[in-house]
Amino acid sequence: MITPSDKWGLVSTIKAPATQILNFAAYHLEAGAHRLFIYLDSPCPEARSFLKDHPKIRVIDCDDAYWSKPGRSGRPVKHQVRQSRNATRCYRRQCKDLEWLAHIDVDEFLWSPSPIAQHLALLGPQIICARSRPLEAIADAPDLFKAYLPPGPSQDAVLNSLYPRFADQSRGGFLSHVQGKLFVRTGQDDASFRIHNFFQGEIENPAATELKDVDLCHYHACNWEDWLAHYRYRLQQGSYRAELAPQRRGDRNSPNLHSFLKDLEHNEGETGLRAFYDELNLADSRQQAEVEKAGLLRRRSLALNSKRKKHFPGFD
Repeated sequence: MITPSDKWGLVSTIKAPATQILNFAAYHLEAGAHRLFIYLDSPCPEARSFLKDHPKIRVIDCDDAYWSKPGRSGRPVKHQVRQSRNATRCYRRQCKDLEWLAHIDVDEFLWSPSPIAQHLALLGPQIICARSRPLEAIADAPDLFKAYLPPGPSQDAVLNSLYPRFADQSRGGFLSHVQGKLFVRTGQDDASFRIHNFFQGEIENPAATELKDVDLCHYHACNWEDWLAHYRYRLQQGSYRAELAPQRRGDRNSPNLHSFLKDLEHNEGETGLRAFYDELNLADSRQQAEVEKAGLLRRRSLALNSKRKKHFPGFD
């Protein structure tokens, strides 16, 4: 039986269409979240009324009035900073009835074959942080994901086999982050969130463990059109921005993804970008079969539409 001390919640700073916001909320309510704290980074009146009316959801409008309040120093330019500040504020002030809080994005969905609260309840009281590792969505296949291939003796050979042209521009086969996201036990002093990590004072991720049976299903690119629509923003401000490290860890001479994609686009245009997308997002069914043969294919039925209709029946 799940006791009050096992309750968990999510905080997310979101700028997205109404359907995507409500999919995110409904899915995690169905997954057992006791509380959702949704910071609207941009107004979304179509979703806001439904969120506001739900007893387990708290909606915070991140408008000029919000950022101009004492102690907030105005609206940060970088969305990563806005996300971290909102998550930290939520952790310190708003989740008193929770044992655990996780900071995730609107395109990420926590999945487990059994209730998430049960996994958290098994963690000893000394554990402060529990990390959920990501799966990355496969192109045009909403229930298929690929798993990360961690470093090891065979990593290069496997990646070069699966991604013969662009293996060096991925991290373990991933385009996006491999760090995953953290559940953090509430009530810690001097606490602050980052995107993928948590600090208690100067200590990064204190008393951390892996939450091995809870996946973070990440829809980094649902299809080619979606990826291309987000490409320019990611290149300038997001997960492909210039200041990030090279994809190949430990190889300072290799280009980072920002430099590589700029050169690829300059030399080959949209055709080159499409080739990059198709290979790393497994657009070819034969490539999907090879990934499955390598033991890296995962099937995760999230049923987003049906869960949205269940929890927000008046929206559709």
